[in-house]
Amino acid sequence: MSQQGYVAAPPYSQAQPGMGGYQGGFGAGPAQPLYGHYGGPPQAFNAPPTGMMKSPVSSAAGMPPPPVSTHYNPNAQQNGAHPQRFAAPPTVPYSQSQHPLYNNMASPGLPPAQQLTNQMSAMNLGNYAPGPMQSPPPPTSSVTQQPFQTSPPPVMGQPQMPPGPQSPHMSPQMSSPLSPPPTMTMAGPPMGGMGSPFPGPPPPGPGGFQPSGLGPAGPPGFPQQAGQFGGHMAGPQPGMPGAFPGAPAALAGPPQKKLDPDSIPSITQVIEDDKVKHGDEIYSTNIRGQVPPLVTTDFRVQDQGNASPRFMRCTTYSLPCTADLAKQCHVPLASIIKPFANLPANESPLYVVNHGESGPIRCNRCKAYMCPYMQFTDGGRRYQCGFCNCVNEVPAFYFQHLDHMGRRVDFYERPELSLGSYEFVATLDYCKNNKPPNPPAYIFMIDVSYNNIKSGLVRLICDELKTLLEKLPREEGAETPAIKVGFVTYNKILHFYNVKSALAQPQMMVVSDTAEMFVPLLDGFLVNYQDSKAVIHNLLNQIPDMFADSNESETVFAPVIQAGLEAFKAAECSGKLFIFHSSMPTAEAPGKLKNRDDKKLVNTEKEKTLFQPQKGVYEQLSKECVAQGCCVDLFLFPSQYVDLTTMADVPSHTGGSVYKYSNFQMETDGEHFLRDLRKDVQKSIGFDGIMRVRTSTGFRATDFFGAIHMNNTTDVEMAAVDCDKAVTVEFKHDDTLSEETGALVQCALLYTTISGHRRLRIHNLSLNCSSQLSELYKSCETDSLINFFAKSAYRAILNQPLKSVREILVNQTAHMLACYRKNCASPSAASQLILPDAMKVFPVYMNSLMKTAPLVGSTELSTDDRAHQRLSVMGMGVEDTQLLLYPRLIPLHNVDLNSDTPPLPLRCSEERLADSGMFLLENGHFMFLWLGQACPPDLIQSIFNLPSLAHLQGNMCALPELDNPLSRKVGSIVNGLLEKRPNSMKLHIVRQKDKPEMLFRQFLVEDKGLHGGASYMDFLCYVHREIRQLLT
Repeated sequence: MSQQGYVAAPPYSQAQPGMGGYQGGFGAGPAQPLYGHYGGPPQAFNAPPTGMMKSPVSSAAGMPPPPVSTHYNPNAQQNGAHPQRFAAPPTVPYSQSQHPLYNNMASPGLPPAQQLTNQMSAMNLGNYAPGPMQSPPPPTSSVTQQPFQTSPPPVMGQPQMPPGPQSPHMSPQMSSPLSPPPTMTMAGPPMGGMGSPFPGPPPPGPGGFQPSGLGPAGPPGFPQQAGQFGGHMAGPQPGMPGAFPGAPAALAGPPQKKLDPDSIPSITQVIEDDKVKHGDEIYSTNIRGQVPPLVTTDFRVQDQGNASPRFMRCTTYSLPCTADLAKQCHVPLASIIKPFANLPANESPLYVVNHGESGPIRCNRCKAYMCPYMQFTDGGRRYQCGFCNCVNEVPAFYFQHLDHMGRRVDFYERPELSLGSYEFVATLDYCKNNKPPNPPAYIFMIDVSYNNIKSGLVRLICDELKTLLEKLPREEGAETPAIKVGFVTYNKILHFYNVKSALAQPQMMVVSDTAEMFVPLLDGFLVNYQDSKAVIHNLLNQIPDMFADSNESETVFAPVIQAGLEAFKAAECSGKLFIFHSSMPTAEAPGKLKNRDDKKLVNTEKEKTLFQPQKGVYEQLSKECVAQGCCVDLFLFPSQYVDLTTMADVPSHTGGSVYKYSNFQMETDGEHFLRDLRKDVQKSIGFDGIMRVRTSTGFRATDFFGAIHMNNTTDVEMAAVDCDKAVTVEFKHDDTLSEETGALVQCALLYTTISGHRRLRIHNLSLNCSSQLSELYKSCETDSLINFFAKSAYRAILNQPLKSVREILVNQTAHMLACYRKNCASPSAASQLILPDAMKVFPVYMNSLMKTAPLVGSTELSTDDRAHQRLSVMGMGVEDTQLLLYPRLIPLHNVDLNSDTPPLPLRCSEERLADSGMFLLENGHFMFLWLGQACPPDLIQSIFNLPSLAHLQGNMCALPELDNPLSRKVGSIVNGLLEKRPNSMKLHIVRQKDKPEMLFRQFLVEDKGLHGGASYMDFLCYVHREIRQLLT
């Protein structure tokens, strides 16, 4: 068969021992097995591991994953001033050719010229092999020579191994006296083995090295740099050009060549190609196992029997028939389910089916709900379940004749027979205590301690609520929202407010015994907003003044959640708590926390404790909240460490969200916070949910990731589930699957609507099964794969050292790609890197994931920010992780003022920036407007109404609205993105070469990481070497 794969033949042919702290050979690696079984026994490549193996993920048409730095900025607080800890970036023109020739960090010996020649001539990059390839590589499919400029970038901080023959006499022991002893570790930045984060000489760091261009190598005894994933880098390698900081490698032989970054797969290209192919088309879901367009493509879905990809996406749409095949390919089999995904206006909302008293029709044996996969027989009197094959009687009221094709005559009139997604009205059997639920309630709980009063936050919240409460979510067709509202303020004690419509003035009731929390009033605490509007406005006007002179700086936290929970219990309803909180709860009360932030734990076995919540009170609260259907959304305004890991424990198990505004300042963060609050209050949501994922015989759901609670192995409990929350479900074989019948998945979610009705939401999906691995790789979806890997890695760091988790990620990547190369690709030279078409950009995403704050052991990053990113990702859907791991970088200086479409995004690399340009970068959590130092004055005048870049104030966080076409165009692009993303983003305006630019640079995910981590090119070289090692 013709392989369709991306081919590259780089100079990294020789495997170097112990490169970058990785084990040399695959099989010997420490935690090398499969994902999901962190810490299982080491597996050799083709020995099928015992137990089932997760297969790694693949991507649909090669979808890009999201960028990686996120809400959680490494060393910057999300808002407010960021104390920067770096010298300004080196002033090197932005071009890759300026990289210091970083040759081996530790090995000076210069190779003989002849050897260099071999090395260089052997280095080449093939293009995409024949087959529907998407990037624009050179037309030939053989290996092409790239023109060379400078030495190739080191692989993961190590020198390149020449593919040519290695001369035996160049052994490491013979390196010059300058090379450091191989065991010294470097005191510099963790994972510093990746060379400097920027092109240009690295700023003098703690290791004190200052590269000297092409001058002589630095002083003897350089401490050796740590390899990327911890571990020391290997000692001097034979045949490496040059000594550590830029020795005269370039003088040793013919001019050196460099891999052309444009020749390796590009996410922006893959996204663009998919848009051209599927953009604006109608995607009909009537074909089993068809791979949908990428999440980044705008397309319209027509439900014809399978759930829309907006609700369910899979890592692969063709499951391997046997467990052995699944083990062999290492591709994880998983589905990312977003049960409440928002549908665009041009797609019809879900139909609601009402079967009356008898309730939804279900299979007697496996309890699957009536769906398009049920086969009617016996003239319509019986049906065979597609999931367990049980034959069931059709109830008399549901009987219908069959047509000549064996299909019911009413097929198209019944959503449950012809559509992939629909809802059933649930009967009392599906309700708590067999009685209909009450409509949910929203309780706003405001911390009125000194910090929040002083910053103006309390007044801001109270003013906003006056207008926001008019916009509470309501059921389609309802005149007014059914949701009730209540208000609490607190510091060390709690104040409840009676806002009954009959009162002239609100009444306050105080509970100071926080150990035994109770709600002091029932009647008048939870009210209908429209009825009590006057009293509520009165209260919101009074709160800021009531506490204006308060000096109380201590707060409680667990009793606040407890109070909301007790209110819901008393009112017999579910609902959501909106908590606006400023500091670590240190007052004497249940749930009191102490500072346990310890930077000395970073990069040790105990680092995982930083991500583990403190046991006890909060754990118990989570369980009680889930049982009551009480969701918690936490808005945090910290000025220092607050143990976010523990404070966010309840939100992260109850389907809630955590928003963080470090060092909150009204001018710069006020609007950003309000945008989040508005989105949060108005989003569509279901309460008190319980979800089951059923599968046809041969495989089953084994693992679940999300903002959920699991009491047992099958029921996913969600106090609430909103339109942005997704649950990632992993599947394992328990038998052989049949190519003929395929595989079926049904997700059933029982929940309470915002108007208090009990409903069942059903999503069905049918997948192919194949005994050919090539089918599996062809049907992979990179974006879903990376969502699965991000969540499983983020869960794994609770129990394992970061280093092991990163090693497992790399091993998985190499195993997936090696299996493709071995079993699916047409034969070719071993020096060629061949990637499956659907996964050709997977390495970019994987490398980006490994550079995210939770997976980078750096003391520069705030523990709270790392914990925040970890928890946020656990509830994300495919589009959000895609954007997070691969930000959009949009050029704005040459925008077409007459076009409705924004400019095409560029690759996330410094090489794509231009000194005279203006670029917008966003990843769903951060947004930057980067201004090159040579920006033309008229551009600055049009956007900022300032004569030049020098006049720009440092703390600007919004663009002025000016009356000129460019200002309007840029404003509409920015506002369009803010509207589209689930979270608000604060706009950071950064000038090239200013200190804050450091923060921006870490989002250029194809470059070296700021806190350690390889560039995309280096990672690809490294993975290629690992693949070759596996294949030999």
